[in-house]
Amino acid sequence: MDVAVKVFDMEVRTAERNFMSECEALRSVQHRNLLPIITACSTVDGQGNVFKALVYELMPNGNLDTWLHHKGEGKSPKWLGLSQRISIAVNIADALDYLHHDCGRPTIHCDLKPSNILLNDDMTALLGDFGIARFYLDSPLKSAVSITSVGVRGTIGYIAPEYEGGGPVSISGDVYSFGVVLLEMMTGKRPTDPMFKDGLDIINFVESHFPDQIVHVIDCRLIEESNLDQAKI
Repeated sequence: MDVAVKVFDMEVRTAERNFMSECEALRSVQHRNLLPIITACSTVDGQGNVFKALVYELMPNGNLDTWLHHKGEGKSPKWLGLSQRISIAVNIADALDYLHHDCGRPTIHCDLKPSNILLNDDMTALLGDFGIARFYLDSPLKSAVSITSVGVRGTIGYIAPEYEGGGPVSISGDVYSFGVVLLEMMTGKRPTDPMFKDGLDIINFVESHFPDQIVHVIDCRLIEESNLDQAKI
């Protein structure tokens, strides 16, 4: 059986907390669009070194980031057509809807980005990496989790603006990150692309071209696909 093993670097200060957080999150969730875990490993060797790892099913098509942003030479570039991108977006929307509303204890992923979206052999998308996930508190009056004690959650470019200001973690943060991922999927540009500077970001970049000039921000490969389809007609 082919597997993927996530080994935690125990020299990182947050490794223990992230390991426990991911185990707790995966223990209480199960959905067709969440990355299935096989087992967890936690042990200490004869020299007293702590070893912690999670074993997942191997996703043969890697992650969404490698499909959107081709790297390396000498390889056939990976390509996602419009219908595949829409299908992936729907898969992740289903996963988030489950985490936020249907899994018993609403769960906030906190780090939604293309490299955490894995693709199986039929290109179905599965959301993984719950290392910094947070749970809603049971009380409806405390439905948002303060991040002042844990710092900014997530990855630069995908973090909701309120997190950067020390605001509470909420499902709205995941929704914001998902929106950025959707823009990345349609433009082919990372939110950290060098072109985004001096107040320009991926959001106002797309907004400034919508709707009349939207063709100027769409991934050129999608434009080529559209032109080919029209030529066939």
